[in-house]
Amino acid sequence: MSIKELYQGDKETAWCPGCGNFAIRKSLIEALSELEIKPTEVVMFTGIGQAAKMPHHLRINGFNGLHGRALPPAIGQRIANPELKTIVESGEGDTYGEGGNHLLHNIRRNPDLAHLVHNNQVYGLTKGQASPTSEADTSTLIQPQGVTAEPFNPIKFAVAMEASFVARSFSGDTEHLKKTIKAALEHPGYALVDILQPCVSFNKVNTLQWYQERVYQLEDDYDPYDYSTALKRAEEWGAKIPIGIIYKQEKTIFKDRFPQLDEAPLVEKDFDTEKLEDLLVDFE
Repeated sequence: MSIKELYQGDKETAWCPGCGNFAIRKSLIEALSELEIKPTEVVMFTGIGQAAKMPHHLRINGFNGLHGRALPPAIGQRIANPELKTIVESGEGDTYGEGGNHLLHNIRRNPDLAHLVHNNQVYGLTKGQASPTSEADTSTLIQPQGVTAEPFNPIKFAVAMEASFVARSFSGDTEHLKKTIKAALEHPGYALVDILQPCVSFNKVNTLQWYQERVYQLEDDYDPYDYSTALKRAEEWGAKIPIGIIYKQEKTIFKDRFPQLDEAPLVEKDFDTEKLEDLLVDFE
């Protein structure tokens, strides 16, 4: 059996026909397979939402956390056992809304993991209310008079924070998405991939056709290490939306700041309880 076949799940999905999640799953499986990463060598952490159902539909090590809280357990796992490839997969509400504080400090720490964000500009699981990336004035069942807040720009935010890898891709271009995911998985440090995907049930504005008319791939000679240019591209939205690796830099990863973690994975280290006896006495 090929590595690609090993990832194929047998559970029926809860995603709507035409949902971009199917294309994201396909691209992820192909990326992992082409990198020859076996299911036993990878673990995926998610929060709550339609995107967070991804590990239910793959044969993979998976952990469902609380809404917006996928990053903390992922970082803990990465520290405890860095031999496993770590993926965080969540929606834009999960990541940029409930999980915004974790996103901010995760960029500061720069742990070695890939973060794939399904961005469909609505909360798809809870029936289409506005998310942090919804356009201003967008009308929903919950906001019938239109969204009053300005949309959050995750690419600009991550570039401004000088994250070590910031990319955008599109579920309607699975080849580009696969290549972007592969680059994120191979990057040493925190790799944020914002994935534009249509929500066919609840977002009738940002449809597949809407994205197809606007997205364009960054030029072959584009330099992702150029901070000033990356900021300018990060501000592009509307008539033209760039996809690709928008910003990249080499930074010390979180684990390398703690030399004691280089000796062996924490899960393989011996635990000497005698060294804690004095502390335990204090709690008696």
